[in-house]
Amino acid sequence: MKFLLKLQIFNSIWTPKSPCRFFSKHCRGFAPQNISGNESLSLYKELPEHFNFANDILDKWSQMEKNGERASSIPALWWVGDQGNEVRWGFEELGFLSRKAANVLSDACGLKKEDRVIVILPRIPEWWLITVGCMRTGIIYIPATTQLTANDILYRLQASKAKCIITNDILAPAVDSVVSKCQFLKTRLMVSEGSRDGWLDFKELLKAARGDHDTVKTKSQEAMTIYFTSGTTGYPKMVEHSHRSFGIGMTSTGRLWFDLNPSDILWGLSDPGWVKFAYGSLFSTWIHGACIFTHSMLQFEATTVLNCLSRFPITSFCGTPTAYRMLVQHDLTSYKFKSLKHCLSGGEPLNPEVMERWKSKTGIDIYEGYGQTETVLICAVFKGMKIKPGAMGKAAPPYDVQDDPEKTAASERGDFYITGDRGFVDEDGYFWFVGRADDIILSSGYRIGPFEVENALIEHPAVTEAAVVSSPDPIRGEVVKAFVILSPDFASHDPEKLTKELQEHVKKVTAPYKYPRKVEFVQQLPRTISGKIRRKELRNKEWGRT
Repeated sequence: MKFLLKLQIFNSIWTPKSPCRFFSKHCRGFAPQNISGNESLSLYKELPEHFNFANDILDKWSQMEKNGERASSIPALWWVGDQGNEVRWGFEELGFLSRKAANVLSDACGLKKEDRVIVILPRIPEWWLITVGCMRTGIIYIPATTQLTANDILYRLQASKAKCIITNDILAPAVDSVVSKCQFLKTRLMVSEGSRDGWLDFKELLKAARGDHDTVKTKSQEAMTIYFTSGTTGYPKMVEHSHRSFGIGMTSTGRLWFDLNPSDILWGLSDPGWVKFAYGSLFSTWIHGACIFTHSMLQFEATTVLNCLSRFPITSFCGTPTAYRMLVQHDLTSYKFKSLKHCLSGGEPLNPEVMERWKSKTGIDIYEGYGQTETVLICAVFKGMKIKPGAMGKAAPPYDVQDDPEKTAASERGDFYITGDRGFVDEDGYFWFVGRADDIILSSGYRIGPFEVENALIEHPAVTEAAVVSSPDPIRGEVVKAFVILSPDFASHDPEKLTKELQEHVKKVTAPYKYPRKVEFVQQLPRTISGKIRRKELRNKEWGRT
């Protein structure tokens, strides 16, 4: 069965003029246990014609902070660096600095409303300034992960027709290597301590920028951001979100799933390039005036996470199942999480065993949630609901999530948007994730499409043909596995050395996290009568299915 969303509530965001629509009449039958029925109705009202998250949400919290209606002792953003250095910005300071950032984008970069900007930065404070600055100017920002290669960057620049790219000194050379092929790219802005020919210096420009800026007037349904999908049947596609689809649509995510109020501090572990980062480290948190906590670590380090949860007054924590699997391998009883009260997981199904181990050592439950790049939160286990290990909860308002017993390849049918993910709903209304209708691979929270990995492998002279599927892994849940048919010239080569060579090749051609951790050399691949590779057959073999 495939999950369906009622389109009278959720209009597909693949098209620019059909953002999410939220009306209170669609929420009348919903009353989660951590919120009153009347309050749940107030989450969704008739939407305004104009809406801008920076002006209508952030600036309102800034004024409340100034008026003493929100505690100034809790920052809006709390950033911790690898060396223990910290940045704490209240909403007032965030507002001031983001206005300066908006002026950098408009004046120094020469960008205007509806121009597109690709932002490839790690978890640094400037990411939030630039993103909010884009909102203030009406510029469409396109987040991307720092793990992209030059080819990945080139594809995104060409597909989006971005006029500006913003990154750091580490990725600047990769951009320079492809810039001649990007006719729309006019400006390169670097966030770094140093300088580089052909690049503007964001930090220097920010210092010199004016502190006053009037946020442009944006309509609710106008484009605000674009995310690239992982790519399943082809290269990653662009998904456009309006100002209201995230800026208003994540109200229920923050209130019902994250269970946030202005005194809370939420730490989400996602990468800035993924839509889950928008959930916990931007919209949901700031809609409710809560604090975003973040650590600059480039790679997941279990001891760093556990030490931060012990040292800082973090009240809510959201990580992938892979993160929890790594955390429970440590002696959790030696850490004291004095402030932590709410834990969440998303990105892939969470193993019941991990959930039970975390609960037994910390006394805290883990609440699962499910969404897509094309949506906001679709299903979740909300605070106060009974937890059924393995279930991803009930439909999140304003969605009407149903099962479709008939197979269909279309993404829309009538009033429904078909997610492409399969599952079932039990007698209590809980949804259970079974698998994907496509060949997407979920590894350590990353969504990986086989097409890009297969293309990368085929570029190597040793590979005649390749098929990529998911394979079970005790830590990551699943990993990328490649079935490879070798060319005759490489048939006698050492398999172990050749495997490592192919893995390194994929890391260089595409993002490093996409490389096949498992490689099997085969003589032939299963095919349909029309000659197409049957990935499903290979996948079933890996997972022991018939």
